[in-house]
Amino acid sequence: MLKVRNKFVQVEDRTFEAGAWHEDCLRKVAVAIVVNNPLAGRYQEDLSEFIDASAQLGALVGDMLVEAMAPYSIQSYGKAGIVGIAGELEHANMLLTTTFANPIRERIGGAAAWISSVTKVGVPGCAIDVPLNHKDALYVRSHYGSMTITLSNDIPHPDEIALIFCATNRGRLNARVGGLKHDEITARDGLR
Repeated sequence: MLKVRNKFVQVEDRTFEAGAWHEDCLRKVAVAIVVNNPLAGRYQEDLSEFIDASAQLGALVGDMLVEAMAPYSIQSYGKAGIVGIAGELEHANMLLTTTFANPIRERIGGAAAWISSVTKVGVPGCAIDVPLNHKDALYVRSHYGSMTITLSNDIPHPDEIALIFCATNRGRLNARVGGLKHDEITARDGLR
């Protein structure tokens, strides 16, 4: 039903930001997979079969994410979807629900916070800003950020969906706006 045509990983390691060097790097990882859109060009009310099928995609993305992030653990994350122009926005959203996300959460050692998300209808080669937040506590301001991903010039085809998952190993390099810190998280409610 859902076939992966393409997949790619982008890794960025940064140790310098705005005049300040850091001993510990900020690693940002993006994993993207491109799948066919079985609903391109038509409307279907019940999307449950595709939501259910997204669990396998989440498992694949989770495995790729952990491998690319090694040797670091994941502290923040975000997800995005880009639907080709023969599809509708809901087609990306059906593949990015908790059914897709839970296998990723399992592979990264658990996570309590919701995953920031953005979707859009796009043309081949478009870009998207993937929002990031702490995986266990939304009140950790140091981990708010984004990662801009630009797709190659043939992704997505009009009848495809690109799914993107991003993660980091720490907060922003020069984070200094206060709030709860990563090592101060006490509740497991996804907030604090």
